[in-house]
Amino acid sequence: MANLVYFENWMDPIGPETISASSSIELMKMLFSDDPGQTWRVLETAHGYQCLPSTETEEQFYPSADFLTRCPNLLAISVSGAGYDMVDVDACTEAGVLVANQSGANAESVAQHVIGLMLSLAKQIIQTDRAIRRVDRNWTRWDYVGSELTGRTLGIIGLGKVGRRLAEIAKVFSMNVIAYDPYITDDDFIERGAMSVTLKDLMSKSDFVSINCPLTEETRGMIGEPEFDAMKPSAIFISTARGGIHDEVALEKAIATKRLAGAGVDVFNAEPPAHDHPLMRFENVIASPHNAGVTTDCMFNMAKWAADQWINIFDGKRPQRFINPEVWPKFSERYSEIMGRPVAG
Repeated sequence: MANLVYFENWMDPIGPETISASSSIELMKMLFSDDPGQTWRVLETAHGYQCLPSTETEEQFYPSADFLTRCPNLLAISVSGAGYDMVDVDACTEAGVLVANQSGANAESVAQHVIGLMLSLAKQIIQTDRAIRRVDRNWTRWDYVGSELTGRTLGIIGLGKVGRRLAEIAKVFSMNVIAYDPYITDDDFIERGAMSVTLKDLMSKSDFVSINCPLTEETRGMIGEPEFDAMKPSAIFISTARGGIHDEVALEKAIATKRLAGAGVDVFNAEPPAHDHPLMRFENVIASPHNAGVTTDCMFNMAKWAADQWINIFDGKRPQRFINPEVWPKFSERYSEIMGRPVAG
């Protein structure tokens, strides 16, 4: 029987319910308040580890090289959503540990959040709501002239599951969609409804820029002062991906000097951000606490997808959402040794 461990809770009860229906998996719940010695004794025997998001996980339990050394029986790691920046994927591959995510489970929720931020900023909905609530009336409705999305250009950085859905929704508003993604083909761009451009052209031509790529060593700090300077003064910047992809200091400067018309930020270097974070002083900045994908629909999807994927993994089948497919030969050997049977194929 395979031992699958997790901390605190799954995103939705459907996860443990689905796993518990399998007679071949023993599900073990741990709490961060448990005795550390006991926690590590459980982890050391585990075959699978279902992770919480990085912001809700103690750093000692991040799947690092040291963590893997302490957990010699570990066959696979699964993250709750699409992001896996807290996982040392190279170390996992070296150790023969499979890494999977739930990419796509949050696509609809995050794409709708992006559209919500775009509409709110373009129509100045937040600014007018705040103005109406003030006692003073030193303004008129003409101080808050908005703009439509119609005919504007949306630039998407990262045309994966979220980016693709975002492009589809943008077409409903008759927007022009361009995208930068060096990891897909020309045919992929056509199929996903966006025109391929360079990052430089995307920043300069877009009325809205949306970051929808994962945080990697390549994308860390990818959007900084030169990129913000290239944007139109009337443009709006949106990020619902990961903190660290854009330079927060450079974004603050761009807003303060009116280099940008506004920003919608769901992700920060430190989460949640401090109440006096420099970006919070601007009325044309909308901040949300990394909850673009926190919907009942998304949490159900992530929990169910993860549970179904674990059943496949422990049945010796390739997971549907494979982060390190090159690990399969070594994983297969370890699976046979530890589980006492060959992989399914």
